[in-house]
Amino acid sequence: FKDVAGMDEAKQEIMEFVKFLKDPGYFERLGAKIPKGAVLSGPPGTGKTLLAKATAGEAGVPFLSVSGSEFVEMFVGVGSSRVRDLFANAKKNAPCIIFIDEIDAIGKARGKGGQFGGNDERESTLNQLLVEMDGFSAREHVVVLAGTNRPDVLDPALLRPGRFDRHIAIDLPDIKGRVDIFKVHLEVIKTDENKEEIAKRLAALTPGFSGADVANVCNEAALIGARYEAKTVVLAHFEAAIERVIAGLEKKSRVLSPEEKNIVAHHEAGHAVAGWFLEHAHPLLKVSIIPRGAGALGYAQYLPKEKYLQSTAEMLDMMCMTLGGRVSEQIFFNSITTGAQDDLQKVTKSAYAQVATYGMTKALGNVSFGRVDQQEQSFQKPYSETTAEMM
Repeated sequence: FKDVAGMDEAKQEIMEFVKFLKDPGYFERLGAKIPKGAVLSGPPGTGKTLLAKATAGEAGVPFLSVSGSEFVEMFVGVGSSRVRDLFANAKKNAPCIIFIDEIDAIGKARGKGGQFGGNDERESTLNQLLVEMDGFSAREHVVVLAGTNRPDVLDPALLRPGRFDRHIAIDLPDIKGRVDIFKVHLEVIKTDENKEEIAKRLAALTPGFSGADVANVCNEAALIGARYEAKTVVLAHFEAAIERVIAGLEKKSRVLSPEEKNIVAHHEAGHAVAGWFLEHAHPLLKVSIIPRGAGALGYAQYLPKEKYLQSTAEMLDMMCMTLGGRVSEQIFFNSITTGAQDDLQKVTKSAYAQVATYGMTKALGNVSFGRVDQQEQSFQKPYSETTAEMM
């Protein structure tokens, strides 16, 4: 557990399982039953599998690790027999831990989609898993951990108490968590900087990064240092690595005509100036007109505040700032270019969200029709033509 940083609450929940397995009598003396299992859910790269590995290392009991897709194959009946074998094996070695990674491969809610007619392999595998986890036969001291980044599609029968009793949500780390994660990954990196200071500084520059992203930044920094044949990794390398991860690779060789460079410079400056004078816009960190990545000819790096609520004023200010580049082209060159396409997409999405999801307009009132990206996939819209025209 000392190798796992930045998820204190999740760690505590999981540590309890380790205590159960090491010393079950301690809890059973008061009549408590050992929980059957826990679902670790969260965005990709937040360390679900890592926590499971740490649990295995800490508990000192046998650890059986399988992935959800191992149960679903072409041959009918293989899945459920594999589930039976897995649990039979676990009972022999009890107390032990089973870890099923990506459980949504077999645990999707039954009756949605699947094959028409014939034997639906995934459903029978899931049924077998339900029986094994809490059927007639009692199993003692076998704990099942499962990892998934889509807890919403899992079958409710799987999530009821008695099967997966605990739902441990592992979210993206906050700034304190990121400082701890940076410290872990900076251990192996050869640098003369003060690691405590540099971890704090980098954590402030990377809002919204997951643990895997943080590891990636540290690795990129070392690679960049090696590329320039530096003796040690310095702060500049870390900052270059963050940019590389956020915006993509620099393309210094891409030839832009002076005219194009001029337009890109005015466009990026438009964002910067608009953002500078708007009260709620994210603070600007850096503006660059070196082309990067797939299509970006320049980019501005902001430092969003870490907060969970956005007010109407904030959303409007962000829209103003995003359109600043377009307006700047209009003012200085009296024409607009195709460079603002990405900005327009962001603004459109934000505007639709304000009207259709967050109920921020007087005309439509306080209604929410769900998220915009989910509506696009379905054929039927949850509102009428008239409402759509109003929107």
